[in-house]
Amino acid sequence: MSIMRNWQIQRLSAVALLFFLTTHMVVVHYPPFHITFDRILERMANPVWKTIDILFLAFVLAHALSGVWAVVTDYDALYRWRKLIGAVAVVAGIAAFIFGAMTIMTFQPAGV
Repeated sequence: MSIMRNWQIQRLSAVALLFFLTTHMVVVHYPPFHITFDRILERMANPVWKTIDILFLAFVLAHALSGVWAVVTDYDALYRWRKLIGAVAVVAGIAAFIFGAMTIMTFQPAGV
């Protein structure tokens, strides 16, 4: 991954995270949207909220992994390992995304 592309991913995901974090904080943590487990169950049954949560997950992973990539490639001692580290980060990111998205998509309250 080029430095410029990583910079673009980092900035794009940061802007998206501003939206998602603000939405999360307002909906979950501030009145009049007091959250209870029943509200979570109701929200997780809605496909729009599932989509929002999956996009939030995707942007968090993109931002975090591109940040790790930037830090790791700053160290000269790790320079020759950068392709392996990048490949491991991509595989870990894809696995985390699949696991998280499947968890969100298949979420069902107990007894349903």
